[in-house]
Amino acid sequence: MLKILIVDDEILERTALTKIINSSSKDVMVIGEAPNGRIAIEMAREQRPDIIFMDIKMPGIDGVQAVKAIKKINPVIRFIMVSAFNTFEYAKEVMQQGVKEYILKPSRKQDILAALERVSSEIFEESKQREEQHNLRQNLDRAVSIAQKEWVSTVLVNQVQDITFDEWGQLLGVEITSGYIMLFLLRPKEGTEISIDQKQNWYLWLKDTLHSVGMNQEMMVGPLTDLQVPVLFLTKKTIEKVHLKTNAQMIIDQLNRIFEKKGFNAELRIGVGLPYNHAHELNKSYLEAHMALQQLAKTSNRKYLFAVKQGSAELPSSSELLETEKKLLEAVRQGDVNQVLFIFESFATMLVEEKNTNGSLVKKSFDELFILVSRMLHELGISYERIPAVEESEEIMTIFEKGKAHLLAVVHHVQVWRNNHAKGMLHKAKEYIERHYAESITLESAAEYVELSPYYFSKLFKDRFGMTFIDYLTEIRINRAKAEMVDPGKSLKEICYSIGYKDPNYFSRVFKKHTGLSPTEFRKVTVS
Repeated sequence: MLKILIVDDEILERTALTKIINSSSKDVMVIGEAPNGRIAIEMAREQRPDIIFMDIKMPGIDGVQAVKAIKKINPVIRFIMVSAFNTFEYAKEVMQQGVKEYILKPSRKQDILAALERVSSEIFEESKQREEQHNLRQNLDRAVSIAQKEWVSTVLVNQVQDITFDEWGQLLGVEITSGYIMLFLLRPKEGTEISIDQKQNWYLWLKDTLHSVGMNQEMMVGPLTDLQVPVLFLTKKTIEKVHLKTNAQMIIDQLNRIFEKKGFNAELRIGVGLPYNHAHELNKSYLEAHMALQQLAKTSNRKYLFAVKQGSAELPSSSELLETEKKLLEAVRQGDVNQVLFIFESFATMLVEEKNTNGSLVKKSFDELFILVSRMLHELGISYERIPAVEESEEIMTIFEKGKAHLLAVVHHVQVWRNNHAKGMLHKAKEYIERHYAESITLESAAEYVELSPYYFSKLFKDRFGMTFIDYLTEIRINRAKAEMVDPGKSLKEICYSIGYKDPNYFSRVFKKHTGLSPTEFRKVTVS
């Protein structure tokens, strides 16, 4: 609904214009009348109209002066000039202010409405373009974020081979010569748990805050996994250890100060790896950051730790290795390829550190892992008996590659099994959405409820129902809004909040996109 202000020193002219406009269109409404330029300026400041019908010749501040003053207050307001003086000089003055419409008194109704239609169409078209550009930016930002997560995941599982820092720099538009990893951990306080919403809020806060305190460094924020977030910092020049510590220390100090003020009911821990000058070496920086976090877990008074050199951090304990093994099994059970590759790399590194590269002990540990995987498959009802033949005489890397290949084959069978059993789980997810649509429900929370990874859940949901998770959630909310609108005692704002939307304007846009009518229009049609 566009807001119109009428400015004219003749009351009959104002009344006539108001009547013509209010009775002609459902998309515009006269919100006020001003008898002179001074009052017009005050009303424009307070009521922020979209369009002003402005008489040129008025006592005191005339129409041209009022247009200039209002343009300074709000340059997007459109003007339709009205005057009995058909002279080029008047038209020229207002045209210099960007005014395109000029009608003469006495004005014919069709001239008034034609000018109003042209200006209204221009405003609506610009609004539509802004919304499309906003949506495009959001989609682009989301795509870039997903791509960055994939890059970081690729780095961490050491799959970077051909891409160089020069190529990364070309993609980002800056000169990149080295990089390092920081690993952030949100640790719950003793006796407390962290909810899904708290995890997501912290993750979003971390991304936003890092970019605000990032010392103009390029960075890529990785995925949130088990309350850990890896962040890849890319530097524009080779940095020595002292420079790394200076930059990283400033980021960490600012981040910790802001974290304390936010009041998260948890503790922030940070491990920092060393910088490397080649992309394929960044996995070392991640492992160093991971080892630093492990050391921090054994202390209560330190919030961050810098790696000194690769392998210098204290060796992982047996309990830590077992915990990583559990995470690996869970990733296999979920059928999540990315997580299996991600955790397997850490598991293999920790295993070598603990067993001191003893091939016999490493083989034994892998045999035990394969037995656990086989037992888990049996419990799920999956028939897959093949176990790789690993010889003690084989090199460690060969044992690792066989182990990884076996796990990937198992994950494939798990995915097939989950596809066959997806109907029940997706029905359960639908019920979850229908019960919680009025809350801050997310893809991640729904996936966690049915014990699937978000990526896998999203793919299954789209394949099964022919629509995305967010489309289904929106459909549920809009249908509920329609039902609520039958009750004239409920305001549209109240209905908006009751179905899970926090912004009435956004709700109105979504509603119109799905129904072709605004909430107000729909309610009029339904109630009548």
